[in-house]
This record gives sequence, C-alpha cells and structure tokens, in this order.
Amino acid sequence: MTRRFYDRLAADYHRIYADWQSSVRRQGEALHRLLGGHPRRVLDCACGIGTQAVGLAALGHSVIGTDLSPGALARVPDLPVAAADMRALPFPHATFDAVVCADNSLPHLLTAEDMGRALTEMYRVLGKAGRLILSTRDYDEARRTHPTATPPSVHEAAEGRTITFQLWHWHTDGERYDVELCQVFPDLTTTVHTTTYWAITRAELQSLVNAAGFSDPTWHEPEESGFFQPILTAKT
Repeated sequence: MTRRFYDRLAADYHRIYADWQSSVRRQGEALHRLLGGHPRRVLDCACGIGTQAVGLAALGHSVIGTDLSPGALARVPDLPVAAADMRALPFPHATFDAVVCADNSLPHLLTAEDMGRALTEMYRVLGKAGRLILSTRDYDEARRTHPTATPPSVHEAAEGRTITFQLWHWHTDGERYDVELCQVFPDLTTTVHTTTYWAITRAELQSLVNAAGFSDPTWHEPEESGFFQPILTAKT
C-alpha cells in the first residue's frame, strides 16, 4: 500500500508544498545544523522526491537516497538513488556518518517489530559516532485529540492553485489511522491517495530507538530546530 501511495502521488508530490524549492532549502539548512554544520556521508532512507536529500547535498553533504517508491525516486534530481525497503538497506556495515528518515516516513511501519527492524538497519549502516535523525508528526497530541483532517495547503503556479488536504480515519485501537490525501487541481479535477500510519508516541519511538542500540536520544522542537516537525536525534 505504501509503495502504491507514493508511486501514484509522485508526479504531484511537489504540489503539497506552497513552494517546494524553498522547502528544500529550509529543511536542508535545519538538518545541516543538526549534523553539526559539517559535510557528512548521509543516507536519506525515505527520500521521496528528494526534499531533504537535495537540500543537504546543496550544502556539501555526500547524499545517497533510498525509497520504497521507484516513481518518487525517478523525480530526485542529480543524486544517486536506489529502490529499497528501510527494513533491508542495501549497504555494508558502517557506510554512513548519518541516516535521515524524515517527514513522518517511519510511521508507515505499523508494528513495533517492523519499526525495530528498520531502526536496527539504520544502526547497522552507521559508522562510529554516527547520527540518526528522525522526524514524525506530533503524535502525542494526535493520540490525545484524534484529529479527522489537516488544514489545506495551497500551491501557486502559473496554471493556477492546487489545494492539498488530508482526511484521517482512526482505527478502533486509537493508534493507527488511514489517510485520504486529496488534491484539487486548477481545473478542479481531484485525486485521492490512501495510506496508513501508526501514530507512535515519543516514548514508544524513543524506546525502539534505544532497543536498536542507539544512545543519547534527544527531541528537538520545530521552534528550536527550524524543521517543520519534531525531530529525534540519537547516536551510535
């Protein structure tokens, strides 16, 4: 389901942002600061169309991107990429200085077992003093309030406006939810793409990060980091 969601969305993914190029720059700068402001060997293990990977590469990092979706990878400009599941990364031990898994990608894995497998793989491909950077939605708040929709975002282009919003349908467990991502295009045609997430809390995620072997897990709020979601960093 996740691969199909992103393959279908790939051509219009940039329309989720008011200005994709500006988002690339801002997100790259925020992640660059969390990486210490120095070029690193970085794996973006859920790179999508390259929003974080391209921003980091522009700041001098050596970036490789992987993603489950070949359709999304086809849109990544000027970077080495490979189709891969984050639970089975196609790299030797200690290949990278940092692994980035941003923009709520990890919660597509719906069980602690699968998420643990992915985090163990991230740990494996990191070298000594490696850095993990994860970002998710604020799921502590979402688990408390169970929202049913997101505010619309508007993408302005020469051909007109594209409006994107999400409808959320919570499972009976109160932890997982199905998403309908809706895009209304300038000609008023509409597409709907569906996927599922686990609204994992910070404590639950931090526990899995620790179990995978990481140390010093630290949360960074958007007001502090300049990134649009809460970020968890940890070290090998």
